[in-house]
Amino acid sequence: MKVLLIKDVKSLGKAGEIKEVKDGYGNNFLIGKGYAKAATTEVLRQYEANKKKEAARIEEEIEKTQSLANLLKSVSINIQKQIGANGALFGSITKDEIANALKEQKAIEIDKKSLEFDTIKTNGIYEITAKFKHGIFAKFALEVVGIK
Repeated sequence: MKVLLIKDVKSLGKAGEIKEVKDGYGNNFLIGKGYAKAATTEVLRQYEANKKKEAARIEEEIEKTQSLANLLKSVSINIQKQIGANGALFGSITKDEIANALKEQKAIEIDKKSLEFDTIKTNGIYEITAKFKHGIFAKFALEVVGIK
């Protein structure tokens, strides 16, 4: 009997593969436990349609992420933070502060978990990297201004 694997099955194959198996193994274990479906023409047609929809969804997600990355490349934000007598900031700049500054100053919402930078404890201009899914990343400028 031919089955379409829905989930990865150790020693048999990965999800999406069509395998020839014995009837009992296919019906009782694979189909019974939800690891596979019988490879009928309707099931195969539906699987291909779902695969195309998923590919289109991923392509759309990549396009949106790429446009966000292109937008970020031209962005420059500033954050004002109180400084002490020695010229250093009280505390350091956090990912949350940068994400909020992007939202308030440029109306761009990104997940703070995607931001990467070294610890910022002094005034100056810094380069912040935002890493997104699918290997897409963007760099933008952050100016830290100390206020007394």
